[in-house]
Amino acid sequence: MTPTLVRHHSYARTATPVDSGNRARDWAEIQERMLAPLYEAVYERLEVGSGTRLLSLGCGSGLALLIAAARGALVTGVDTDPERLALARARLLPGPGSDAGPPAGHPRLLDGDPSAAAPADGTPYNLLTAFTPIGCSSGDGEGLVDALRSAVPLAARGSTVVLTGWGPPERCATAPVLRVAGRLSDGSRAPSTGGWRPWSRDDLEEVAFRAGLNPDGSGRVACPFGYADMDSAVRGLLSTRLFDTAVRATDRNQVAKEVAEALHPHRRRDGTVWMPNVFRYLVCTT
Repeated sequence: MTPTLVRHHSYARTATPVDSGNRARDWAEIQERMLAPLYEAVYERLEVGSGTRLLSLGCGSGLALLIAAARGALVTGVDTDPERLALARARLLPGPGSDAGPPAGHPRLLDGDPSAAAPADGTPYNLLTAFTPIGCSSGDGEGLVDALRSAVPLAARGSTVVLTGWGPPERCATAPVLRVAGRLSDGSRAPSTGGWRPWSRDDLEEVAFRAGLNPDGSGRVACPFGYADMDSAVRGLLSTRLFDTAVRATDRNQVAKEVAEALHPHRRRDGTVWMPNVFRYLVCTT
């Protein structure tokens, strides 16, 4: 499986979507799988299995939930993006007549605030995950803190919470490409709608502190972004929402053109695009 990227601000409602339908499908078909190594590493470390009751914050189109359900976990996902959530439902809750049966445990997928995700049987969750990496979008930490404050009361005391973010900029080849979003967003009058910003090494600890969580370990995972061609690379990166403010400040064609130019150093002779990246996760307890 070719690894892929991720970065969408899905913990809180955002401004008017930018080409949301196509973007959600690009996310699910191109970009979301880039973070599969991160999901697998976290689940392996925490021994996720049949005893796990998982609530995923910003579950997107559901790949991380699908992997957890395949390990035997009872999964619930919440997201504020209806297009991505519809794709997650298609994956985890196939309709009548589908050849694919639903994973064990009757997954639940809910639109809105995590407070709406109270366990159906009253048994609290024991694992909360926030797999949308924070750290390079204006307001993403604030949105995650709010989501955690809504979700933590639904978990048992001493439960595990996993926060994720980008690794050191010098180990993320995608960092210079993301700077295109910051440069093109400079003229935007709406800096709080998801514009790019440089990330800090302490972003995850800051969120944990503000949400009242206790850090209990961390790890780094290599998640290279690999694309079949330049068009796929541009579509995948634009699906992350990191470029939304730039699109509103200019237009999608301009952003796509400049992203492609920034990607040129990462294009290989066979036309594929490859960028090594490292992501970081922080394990906390409630």
